[in-house]
Parts: sequence; structure tokens; C-alpha cells
Amino acid sequence: MTDYKLYINGEFRESSDGRTFNAINPYDRTVLAVLPLASLNDVRDAISSARHAFDSGVWSNKSREERSVIIKQIADKVKENSAYLQELLIRESGSTFKKAKDDLYLTYRAASTFAKYALENLDEKLDISKQGVSENILVREPVGVVSAIIPWNFPLQMAMWKIAPALAAGCTIVLKPAPETSVTALELAKLIDQTDLPKGVLNVITGDAEAGEEMVTNPMVDKVSFTGSTEVGRKVMKLASSNLKKITLELGGKSSSIILDDADLDLAVDGSAYACYFHMGQCCVAGSRLITTDKIHDEVIDRLKTKLSKMKIGNPMEKDTDIGPLVSESQLKRVLNYIELGKKEGAELVFGGSVPEGFTGYFVEPTLFTNVTNVMRIAQEEIFGPVLSVMKAKDENDAIRLANATQYGLAGGIWSRDREKALNLARKLRAGTVWINEWHLLNDRAPFGGYKQSGIGRELGIEGLKEYTELKHIHIDEILDRKKKFWYNVTVPEE
Repeated sequence: MTDYKLYINGEFRESSDGRTFNAINPYDRTVLAVLPLASLNDVRDAISSARHAFDSGVWSNKSREERSVIIKQIADKVKENSAYLQELLIRESGSTFKKAKDDLYLTYRAASTFAKYALENLDEKLDISKQGVSENILVREPVGVVSAIIPWNFPLQMAMWKIAPALAAGCTIVLKPAPETSVTALELAKLIDQTDLPKGVLNVITGDAEAGEEMVTNPMVDKVSFTGSTEVGRKVMKLASSNLKKITLELGGKSSSIILDDADLDLAVDGSAYACYFHMGQCCVAGSRLITTDKIHDEVIDRLKTKLSKMKIGNPMEKDTDIGPLVSESQLKRVLNYIELGKKEGAELVFGGSVPEGFTGYFVEPTLFTNVTNVMRIAQEEIFGPVLSVMKAKDENDAIRLANATQYGLAGGIWSRDREKALNLARKLRAGTVWINEWHLLNDRAPFGGYKQSGIGRELGIEGLKEYTELKHIHIDEILDRKKKFWYNVTVPEE
């Protein structure tokens, strides 16, 4: 087990009160590492460090070119250590080998993308007056100190989704990973410490809800960037309102995969299975609702059952494993409770639903329910596990109605051979991302976020970069004769 410490003001240190907690490997329940648990004083020190670093201008005053070079150094460190990070990610989170490999590439790519975005001049001129009267400039400035709180399902990607745009904008940052997956974040801190990033610009602490509350309410923090459940997101929003911090919330989802009658069923069924069961369903954009019509329903179900029967449940370190463990015992209990709830509500369990034999970790079989109605809790609530609920729609318009009849609006998908029809229906879905004949394909150059209770603001892309800035309007007046000012006869006494 590697020795891990908090990363505050460019230094690695133990928790000030000596508290620790264990990182557990979800595959076999063994202790992966003993980690320091940050005290409130540690959290405050990290925030103070970020505040001092920002106010000193050691980062925000650097040129765009200088910031870009250092962010690229971070990207290169991830790439150079990708094999080691991949192994840690698997052992920490239960990610399969295939999924973890993609995670490392996407983490590197996000850092590389924002290294390029750091070069962008976001200032722009406004043509709102007649030429020769005034010049108007919109200036984007770094928002300041950022508190970033990330979930456990994609710990490395989520860390970089916060760190890279914050740094590109000129901000300083305090990052708190989820307790279940703090190892890779602290490992990332070690790598970033080897770059030319000035001390105090990035701070990484571990912690529980108490630490998170301090990060959200501390008056030295200017912005909160939170990714997690809608329930916790509501609490974050309330706490941040105490001094009106800027917030970005990427929250839960209950996304619908709609298979139209004209779809290529080979593509649509495989894609819908991938939509739901990727990373054991532990994805905010998981396609956990599948909507079909009577015409193709039975064939879709038969194909899905065949597909699920061929998925390999096993050691996530093995390259051919399709289904690994859930992240924790509490998550396993949550998923099993929803499976029992689905049965009680009257849905028909047609595949899976049990804990597979022969494993000591947090495993559950990929699960498929049919005869699901849209009022059932398994159709409305985010389970965050490998549970797919299938519903029938009368026609395409009814499918859209069912898909939109949820509090969430993070993502959705449509499977069809008719591009124009699919595009027309995609415009009717109340969701921040809609895929046509695809799923889970997020691009760090495109904005990502949700409608309704799936969040506020956007991550990734130029829009995501702007979330870490404040917008200033500068008016430069070119009428220098005071008697020609529009206000001269209003406020100035006659001479």
C-alpha cells in the first residue's frame, strides 16, 4: 500500500487530527490503501492556500501561453503514467479493464483540450453604438477560488473535468474526491506536483460531508463546481446561496433510449445494452429506461436477454470482463433494494436481479424488467446500477412524452434509420445531450449538462471554460467634450 497524504499549498501532509479511513477494493473487499481524512482545519487551510495563490496573481497573471504549457505538462504526466493509473482505477472503483483504459485516454484528452483552450482570447467587442461614439468590450476574467467536489464513478475524468478548465481560466482550486475513490485523485496530485504549477494553485483534500459543507460555505470560495446526485445538489445550492457563490451542478439522470420501429435492431439493442450496463449502470447518463412500441417489443426483449446472457461477470482486471463489481457495499444494497421494489411494484423481472455466486465483492447480475409503467419508482428514480426498465409506447410521439415525463433531463437517445425523423424527435427531448444511433459518446469540446433537475450550467467545451469566468463589460467613451455628453443638461447646472 502506497502512503497517501493531503496536498495543500504544494506540500503533502497528514490530517491535522490524525484521522484516517480505508480505501476498499470492491472486487474482493480488501484494503487498497489507508488515507488521511481531512479535518475542518485542513479544509480551511486548503481554501486559504487557494485564496492566497489567486490573490497573489501567481497563476491568474500568467499569460495564456504560460498557463497552456503547464496544463499540457499535466496532460503529459497522465499519459506517461497511464498504465499505473489504470490499474489503480480498476482496484479503487471496480472499473473494468476496458472502461478504465478509456478513462485514462479521456482524462488525458480533456487536459490536452483545455491546454489549447487556455490560449483562447475570450474577450470580444460589442457593436452597440454608432462608430466613433464608444468602444465596448466584454472581458472574461477568472472567477477566483473554486471548490470542486466530484463523484466516485469516473474519479479521474471528473477530476480533470474540474481541474483543467479552472486552470485554463486562471482560477485556483480545491478538489475533494468521493471517499470511495480518493486514491486516484491523490495520485494525480503527486503527478501534478512534478509540473511547474505554482504552489497553492491546486489543493487536493479527502473528506466527508462536513468537509464538503465547508467547501461550499467558506466565504473565501468564489465558485462551487459539483458533480453528484440531485439530492445532494439541492443541498449544495442551498448552502452556496448563503453568500451567492457561482455554481455549476451536474446532477442525476434517468435517460431514455428510444428504439423506433425502423431502427437497425442489431445496432439499437447492442447500443441500448451499452447505454444501461456500461460501468454497471453507474453513470449519470445511463440509458436506464428503454422505450419501444408493441411491434418490436418482444424481439427487442429476446435480443437483450441473449446479449445479457453472454456478458462475462468477473475480475475487472481481466481484459474480457464485461461486468465488474459495484463501487461499494452501500451501493450494492441500494441496487438490490430497487430490484425488490420493482418486483413489488408489478414489473416483470425477465433477467438477472440476483447476486452471482462465487464472488466476494459487490456484484449484482445485469437486470432487466419489462411491463414497467412510468409511475413506478424504478422508472422514475436514479438507481445507479445495472437495472434496465422497459416501457411500451403507442407511437413516436408517445415515446417522447414518456421520455420527458421525469424530473431529470440529462441525456437521451433515439435509434432509427431515418435521420431527419430522428433529428426532429431529438429536438423534442428535454435533455442536455441527445444521441442518435449512439450512446455515452461525450466530447470534451462539446458542452455537457442537463435540463430540469439534472443540473445548472455546462461542463466541457468553450461553454464549460466560461463557467469558470466572470463577465465584465468595459465601456470606453469617445465623446470627450463634456457639453456633448447625453447627460450634460440633466445633471450639470447651466453656465
